[in-house]
Amino acid sequence: MTVLERILQLRLERGWSEYRLSEESGIAQTTISSWFRKDICPSIPSLEKICNAYNISLSQFFNWNNEPVCLSEKQHELLNNWSKLSEQQQNIILDLLKSM
Repeated sequence: MTVLERILQLRLERGWSEYRLSEESGIAQTTISSWFRKDICPSIPSLEKICNAYNISLSQFFNWNNEPVCLSEKQHELLNNWSKLSEQQQNIILDLLKSM
């Protein structure tokens, strides 16, 4: 399953229109629509907004088999600290990781 297929699956499960997803996530409907038209994978910050709209975590989003997700202590610590960062700080960390 692709990221776009998962977004669509979750949207359909909730009976949401693309417009409703846009309203709930704060992402422009034209942006969401263009992901599907152009087969573009959304950025991590956009996926976080989608997950917040669906009231799920990123790990739940990527767990399409509904199998338990086991995180190491370091992964758990990373996620806990990540959620405390501002969007600007998260972008800085992402840029740092991309440069490695």
